[in-house]
Amino acid sequence: MEKEELLHAKLKEISHILREKYKESDQTGVLAGTSGIALFQFHYSKFLDTDEFADIGAEILTDGIERINNGYGFPTYCSGLAGTGWVVDHLEQQDFMDAESDELLAELDHYLHGVMVSDIKEGNYDFLHGALGYGFYFLKRYGNTRSAGLKERYKNHLYELIGLLSELAETDGDKIKWLSVLNRETGEKGYNLSLSHGMSSIVNFLSRLYKHDIFRTQVHPLLKGGVAYILSHKNEDSSVMSLFPAWVKEGEDYDRTSRLAWCYGDPGVGVSLWQASKSLEDTGLGQTAVEILKHATRRTAPESSMVRDAGLCHGSFGNAQIFNRMYAETGEEAFREAAAFWLSDGLEKAVYEDGYAGFKQWRGQDREWRGELTLLEGIAGIGLSIISHLSGDNSWDECLMIG
Repeated sequence: MEKEELLHAKLKEISHILREKYKESDQTGVLAGTSGIALFQFHYSKFLDTDEFADIGAEILTDGIERINNGYGFPTYCSGLAGTGWVVDHLEQQDFMDAESDELLAELDHYLHGVMVSDIKEGNYDFLHGALGYGFYFLKRYGNTRSAGLKERYKNHLYELIGLLSELAETDGDKIKWLSVLNRETGEKGYNLSLSHGMSSIVNFLSRLYKHDIFRTQVHPLLKGGVAYILSHKNEDSSVMSLFPAWVKEGEDYDRTSRLAWCYGDPGVGVSLWQASKSLEDTGLGQTAVEILKHATRRTAPESSMVRDAGLCHGSFGNAQIFNRMYAETGEEAFREAAAFWLSDGLEKAVYEDGYAGFKQWRGQDREWRGELTLLEGIAGIGLSIISHLSGDNSWDECLMIG
C-alpha cells in the first residue's frame, strides 16, 4: 500500500474506532477527553469535504455538554470544562458550527475564574492542569467574544492572572523564573522548562497576550525575563544530544538531557521561543528558535530521541506536527524532511493487534502499554497530525500552543 493510501486508511480506521468507543472516556477536556475526540471528527469532515463526520463530532460534543449539564464539574483545560470551552469556541471560529459561544460558555466563567485564581495563588501555573490552562481559555474567549461586557470580563480575568504571575516571579538580573513542583509524590521543586507543565508554557502564553496592545505593558518584562532565563540554560555545545534540560534544580545536580517531545524537551522549548520571537518581532530570537529546532531534526535514532510511542505528547506524531508547523512557517527544508521522517516513524509503530488502529500508548517504565483514544496521547491526536500532513491545515494545533 502506498504511503498516502495508508494514511487515508488509518484516518478511516481512527474515525470509526473513535465513534464506537468515545464513551469510554470519562472526561470532557480537549487534550484528555471527548471534546478533543470530537475535534478530530470535525477536522476529518472538513478534510473529506463531507458533513458525515461533522455530524459524528456534533454527537460526541453534545454528549460531553450533556455530561456537564448533568453535573460533570472537573475544571481543567486538559481534562475538563476549560478544554471543552476551548473546543466550542474553536469550532465556531472555524465555521464548523454556530455554537452561540457567548451564551453557552459564559455560565462557566465564574467557576473557572475562581479555580484559576486559587491555583495560581498556590503556585500551580501548569498549562494542562492549572492556572495557565484557564488563562489560555479566557484569552481565546477575549479574542472571539461578540459581547462588550464579556470582553471586559475576560480582560479583567487576564489582567489578574498576569498580576499574580508577576507576584510569583523570581527576578535575577534580566532573567525571570517561576518555581514549581517537579514531582507530586515527593514534593520536589525546581524550575521546569517544559511546554506541558513549565516555563515554556508561560513564555508561550505571554507571547499570545503580547499580541494584544492592551496587555503589552504588563506582559513585556515578564516575557523578556522568561525568555532570558530559558536561554541561560541552553547548552552552547551543539554536539550534545539535547540543548535544554527538562528542568533546572539550581545548586543541585540534575539531568541536563531531555527527550525529543512536545511535552518536555527542545521541540516544546523551541516552538515557544518561536512564538515569543514573532510577538516581540525579534529576528535574532527567531533565528535562535529555528537553530534549536534544526538541531532537534537531527535526533532520529531511538537512543537520542528517546521516542517510544506514536502519540502527540511524547511520540512520533507530536514531533511530526511540530516540524510540519515549522516548515509551514519558515519554508526550511530540514523541517519538511523531519516531519516526513516522524510521520513514517509513527506509522511503523502501528503494530499492536489489540491496540487502536494498531497504536498503543507508552505509559512509563515498567508500566503496561495500552490503547488510548484522546488527542494528547491517543489516536485522535495521531489522526489530526495525519490530516495536517495531508491537507496543510494546522489550525487545530493551537490547542497545544504549537500554532
